Amino acid sequence: MIERTPEQHAEKMKKKQAAHGKIMATKTQEKGLLIVHTGKGKGKTTAALGMVVRAIGHGRRVGVVQFVKGAMTTGEKAVFDAFPEQVDFKPMGEGFTWNTQDRERDIALTRTAWNEVKRMIADPSYDMVLADELNIALRYDYLPLEEVLEAVRARDEMKHVIITGRNAPETLIEAADLVTEMTLVKHPFRSGVKAQAGIEY
Repeated sequence: MIERTPEQHAEKMKKKQAAHGKIMATKTQEKGLLIVHTGKGKGKTTAALGMVVRAIGHGRRVGVVQFVKGAMTTGEKAVFDAFPEQVDFKPMGEGFTWNTQDRERDIALTRTAWNEVKRMIADPSYDMVLADELNIALRYDYLPLEEVLEAVRARDEMKHVIITGRNAPETLIEAADLVTEMTLVKHPFRSGVKAQAGIEY
C-alpha cells in the first residue's frame, strides 16, 4: 500500500472526481430497462425485490408475479401488503416442479402467471414489472421464449421489466439492458443449514 499525505490524497481524489464527472456528463438517456438476474448463486430474487422497494420509495407502481412461490408465506408479501396502492403482489406458483410432479398442471399455472405478467406489462399504470423465477419456466419449456420477448419488446418506453431465475436463455440475455449473474462461492445449505425466514423467504 502506497502511503500518501493528506494533500496527495486530496489531489488524487480531485482528479478522480473530474474524470468521473466527464463520464457522467455523457450519460443523459433515460429508458425502461429489461433486467435479468440469473446464475447459480443466491440473491437473484433478493436483488429484484430490493429494486421493488426502491421503486416504492420513489412513489412508483410495481407489479410482482412469482412463478414458483405461492405455497409458502414470505416476508416480502407481508411488506408489500402494506403498500396496496403501489404494489400488486401475486405469488402464483405451487413450488418447484419436482415437488408438484405434474407437468401439465405446471404448464397451466405458468400460463396463468404469464398472462398476468403480460397484463401488467401492457398496463400503463405499472412503472415496473417483476417476473420472479420466469427463467425456470422457460428452461422447462412451459412457455415459448419468443412470446416473452415479444411482450417485453412491445412495452412502454419507460417501463422496467425484471426477470429472475437460473439458466436465463441466451436470447433473453442478448435482449436485456442489464444482466447480472449471481455466482455461488459459499452457501450454508451445503453445511446442513436449512432455508430461514428473513434470509431465503
